[in-house]
Amino acid sequence: MPKYLVIVESPAKVKTIKKFLGTNYSVMASNGHIRDLPKSTMGVDVENDYEPKYITIRGKGEKLAELKKAAKKADKVYLATDPDREGEAISWHLATALKLDDKKMSRITFNEITKGAVKTALKSPREIDMNLVDAQQARRVLDRMVGYSISPVLWQKVKRGLSAGRVQSVALRIICDREDEINSFIPEEYWSVDAALIPKGNKKPIIAKLTSYKDKKIEIKNKADVDKIVKDLNNAEYKVKSIKKGERIKKAPLPFTTSTLQQEASKRLNFSTQKTMRIAQQLYEGVDIKGSGTIGIISYLRTDSTRISEEADAMAREFIAENYGEKYLSVSENKKKSQAKIQDAHEAIRPTDISLTPTKIKDNLTRDQFRLYQLIWKCFAASRMDSAVYETTSVKIQAGEYTFSCATSKLEFDGFLSVYNDNDDEKEEKGNNVISKNFDMDTELKFEELETKQHFTQPSPHYTEASLVKALEELGIGRPSTYAPIISTIIARRYITKEQKNLYVTELGEIVNEIMKTAFPVIVDSNFTANLESLLDGIGSGEVQWKTVVRNFYPDLNEAVSKANETLDKIKIEDEVTDVVCEECGRNMVIKYGPHGKFLGCPGFPECRNTKPYFEKTGIICPKCGGDIVIKKTRKGRKYYGCLNNPECDFMSWQKPLDIKCPLCGSYMVQKGNKAVCSNETCGHVENIDKKASGEN
Repeated sequence: MPKYLVIVESPAKVKTIKKFLGTNYSVMASNGHIRDLPKSTMGVDVENDYEPKYITIRGKGEKLAELKKAAKKADKVYLATDPDREGEAISWHLATALKLDDKKMSRITFNEITKGAVKTALKSPREIDMNLVDAQQARRVLDRMVGYSISPVLWQKVKRGLSAGRVQSVALRIICDREDEINSFIPEEYWSVDAALIPKGNKKPIIAKLTSYKDKKIEIKNKADVDKIVKDLNNAEYKVKSIKKGERIKKAPLPFTTSTLQQEASKRLNFSTQKTMRIAQQLYEGVDIKGSGTIGIISYLRTDSTRISEEADAMAREFIAENYGEKYLSVSENKKKSQAKIQDAHEAIRPTDISLTPTKIKDNLTRDQFRLYQLIWKCFAASRMDSAVYETTSVKIQAGEYTFSCATSKLEFDGFLSVYNDNDDEKEEKGNNVISKNFDMDTELKFEELETKQHFTQPSPHYTEASLVKALEELGIGRPSTYAPIISTIIARRYITKEQKNLYVTELGEIVNEIMKTAFPVIVDSNFTANLESLLDGIGSGEVQWKTVVRNFYPDLNEAVSKANETLDKIKIEDEVTDVVCEECGRNMVIKYGPHGKFLGCPGFPECRNTKPYFEKTGIICPKCGGDIVIKKTRKGRKYYGCLNNPECDFMSWQKPLDIKCPLCGSYMVQKGNKAVCSNETCGHVENIDKKASGEN
């Protein structure tokens, strides 16, 4: 009969850990949380000092009974849930639900699921850290208060079961603000002038960029400027003005945190944040490696620290010296600038054994597991290696009163790039000018041609999952464990949609964001949310009492909800009657709101269940066929402007078209903020908007 019981969260860990322990140990999984707040009510007793009302999660009764039976027989119970706030809270809930006394129970944690790490953890048991538990309780209670207080307001306003979250609402606002910025962006024209010059002895030309006029930086704003420059340079003599040689150091990357892993997996592997975390969890919990059994091959995946243990660092350095040579070892460790919000409880994400190279264990992994493990392995190995060194040459070329510049760089020492190359480095190498070693001040330059190009300034790009994670981290919103759930939640609620890699706001998302900004400005304020995250960190470190945070938060929230209910009652959306007649019963159809936005429904429901897509007319005439321009949505909910005569007319625009033509080229104009902009990008004409042209009253 086993004397000791080890309880972990995931069944996948059971198989791995069982192999490390003898017959005296039994290993069981709780399958995540055993207790939580009820779904039917807020579950927080506001009148009784905000005491949470925990219940056994539906469907977990049988599992709890199994654990109770095993715990009763065991001499000692080790709670080995994940080494973070959530894991600490699960251990506390288990101890409470299983009625374990302090003498019989111990908490153990390990940063990696290897034999050494598990055995070491068993030798250093501790008590449950109630500060971490309280930090998790505070987060859960705050999230529940926001969700269960605001969601009914949204339901009333938009008529269907929408919901709001404390952090998700801020993420939605960040995306909406970027969309507004893009939609109101006015492109500005500029030009570039490049000279193709062939140095004596070269077969290929070098491309020099025009950078200054009379030794002052030049800005070329239009075609007239370009024509003057081309005229000035006609028959100009091109001479070498200066040559500057130097060295550029490219530092090795830091090992991955949760955020940077998600960003790089998105960039290099095209993984969503959710997919990255799911596969990383598998690598952490254990993979069956031929000859080694089931072992966890990466360290804990939820971390915002770049710290590496001395043991792991020493192993990595020994491996690099042996396989790449001593000269590839970094002299000093590349460290991240310290930030107050960083929690240094865990190491960075790294392989548990650097000698398990991706190639060596490729046959034991699925394709996606291999690709993610390879990314983690390479980044960690590179982080212990020396910088890459480039030899740079910068040349300035004089042509009359104009100065052209060109630069080249040549890799002198690959350093960490021998393991972890960046696509940007490859592009840089391919696009490089080739300047020979013999190139000097007396080198003759043969003029080949001038290339002039028109450009327009571009707005900030749409957020991707990777760039949104980066923005959330920089703003101090959310923590490593929350990035993926935040994004997956607002996508699942259809507030945003993902097309290719870009995130776009849906009509539903715009409605919800507008209500949140109007009625609950504090909740969607990024500074307020970041400050709340700092308070949660303070609870985790024992500096702040969790109920103090909740006591200060709830009264303001409750007051905002009361005010919103009063305001929103006055502007309650009624079913708007249209001139569209229901062909099934003859009634005039009405505009209704559903989970995907507006649609036409029969007022005779439930007797008549006829529905139709609703297309809102803009009052603008189609520039192609003269039909009505209406607001439409893509299959995923992204708004655009199209012709009502579709499919006969294929006109569409992401920006709102206007009933005016461009005076320069005759193309239709579109609305961007309070400006009318030509839809023809090569024209770029901009003018102040006329309210009548925009279809406004």
